[in-house]
Amino acid sequence: MDRFNKNISFEREVTRIHTGLEELDVLLGGGYPLNSVTLISGTPGSGKSIMCFHYILEGLQNGENCLYLTSDERIESVIKQANELGFDFWPAVEKGQLKFLYVDLDKRSIHKDIEDEIDNNDYSRIVLDSLTPVAEVPVWVRGVHEIAPTEHSKITKDMPLESTPATRTHIRHILNILSKKNCTAMVTSEVPEGSRSLSRDTISEFLVDGIILMDLDTTMDRRKLTIRKMRATKHSLKPHDISITSGGIQFL
Repeated sequence: MDRFNKNISFEREVTRIHTGLEELDVLLGGGYPLNSVTLISGTPGSGKSIMCFHYILEGLQNGENCLYLTSDERIESVIKQANELGFDFWPAVEKGQLKFLYVDLDKRSIHKDIEDEIDNNDYSRIVLDSLTPVAEVPVWVRGVHEIAPTEHSKITKDMPLESTPATRTHIRHILNILSKKNCTAMVTSEVPEGSRSLSRDTISEFLVDGIILMDLDTTMDRRKLTIRKMRATKHSLKPHDISITSGGIQFL
């Protein structure tokens, strides 16, 4: 019993960042741990981006400055999609409280562009939607078929682009950028239908602080949310039924 009470006390000492969904906050003991990176993974149509909308809206309502990085869709498309679900982000954009930044994967400077944006502004909430295409873009290329390790890497030799160490180094660098200062970040990742992995790259799930899996049960016509991992948090692994309505995600 004493050991159990110590675990509960430890959890209460962790600063929590509200998720934008009250039911999820309860399941997480108050929200995401401060300065963490949480992976929202799932198949197409499972509600990954909507989870990000809730998270950003919560920050805006608290007066926080937020950054939304999009790599899959143009900014106008993301804002339109959000608006159709009842998330009106335009006032915050015009006020300068929320910034949408399109990550142009054709540019070789995407990491520097993201890092400079975060370093030069006071963001407390950051979303990268989606990590999948960014992770697949080769960066730090030396020659044609090798990737150079970062200055903080324990690996000193160049690595083949297709190697697991290269992909891991690449993704770790992205996540380190997102968790700078006191930022608390969310990243989304696609999961192929029928896959047992928790991301398309099969590596990021081992590097993030938390994982929330969004799933579709087509046989029962239901959507489900499962907390698979969360640092410093006692949580259930039980899937929870959710629905997507005109107001976003609702727990059933």
